Amino acid sequence: MKVILKQDVKGSGKKGDIIEVSDGYAKNFLLKKGLAEQASSVAVNSLKLQKEAEARRKAEEIAAIRELGKKMDKSTVTLSIKCGENGKTFGSVTSREIAAKLAELGYDVDKKKILLKDPIKAVGEYPVEIRLMEGVSAKISVSVVPEN
Repeated sequence: MKVILKQDVKGSGKKGDIIEVSDGYAKNFLLKKGLAEQASSVAVNSLKLQKEAEARRKAEEIAAIRELGKKMDKSTVTLSIKCGENGKTFGSVTSREIAAKLAELGYDVDKKKILLKDPIKAVGEYPVEIRLMEGVSAKISVSVVPEN
């Protein structure tokens, strides 16, 4: 019997797969527990339409992320940090602070995507890479200035 899996089933397949299983396994386990539905022509067409819609949505999402990367590339973020009389800094600039400043500028970026080798502990200009997704990254400049 051919069935379409509604959920991942260990040893059988992943959600959305059309698999051939024995009648007893299908009737007594998969269909009874709601893990699958019988693969009728209507269900197969519905599954195909769902997969096409998912692929289209994913392509739009990837295009939006690439556009965000192009906009963000080579932009500058200015952050202020408390400094003592001798120019010694108190604390450091972390990826959380950079993400907050980017949010103020209109870029919604998760702090985990900002790659800092070490927290920034001195005044100056620093290049920072932001990995938006696999293969898409933006390089920004973080300018750290003393707080007045």
